[in-house]
Amino acid sequence: MGGATILCALFLKPLTVIPLALWAFSLSFFRDPERTPPEGETNLVSPADGKVTDVDEVEAPPFLGGPEAKAIRVGIFLSVFNVHVNRAPVAGIVRHLEHKDGKYLDARNPASCRENERQDLGLELPGGCRVMIRQISGAIARRIVCKAKEGQGLARGERYGMIKFGSRAEVYAPAGRFQPRVKPGDVVKGGETLIGVMEGMKE
Repeated sequence: MGGATILCALFLKPLTVIPLALWAFSLSFFRDPERTPPEGETNLVSPADGKVTDVDEVEAPPFLGGPEAKAIRVGIFLSVFNVHVNRAPVAGIVRHLEHKDGKYLDARNPASCRENERQDLGLELPGGCRVMIRQISGAIARRIVCKAKEGQGLARGERYGMIKFGSRAEVYAPAGRFQPRVKPGDVVKGGETLIGVMEGMKE
């Protein structure tokens, strides 16, 4: 990118702005700021930067108990201007990893959580409670990165992956035990914004 900018500056000065803009966008997209989670091990923080699109009760994923169980889902839309690093919402041990290929619908489309490419990561918390995070590709995103390994311990707010370009992240927690603290329209920061509290979990 730097070489293209130099060549344009030397021979095609009017076009210099194009590689400069692309370079600036790339730096912005891959930025990775430090974040400090709020105190309290029962607090769940956002797994990503973005805007909350939905907070609802849904059928629990198999990792959380399957069709007879219910979960609270917090969905977050990440635009191309958000930080795209994903972080663990709570401290736990990775007990489940599952990748599914799929479509690349706009991440704001409700069908994207069912039909798009996705990566699930399940955490077992102290006391045996479980939480799942889902990384979902978007219309522009074409690569989901998940560096976590099964059996690995993750700290609350710890980086574990990334979704490249516009995308969606979701947190699933057991209904009845998880009390959300965000609502649709709220802007959140990964690893920092409190999204809910888990009741009955050991401190």
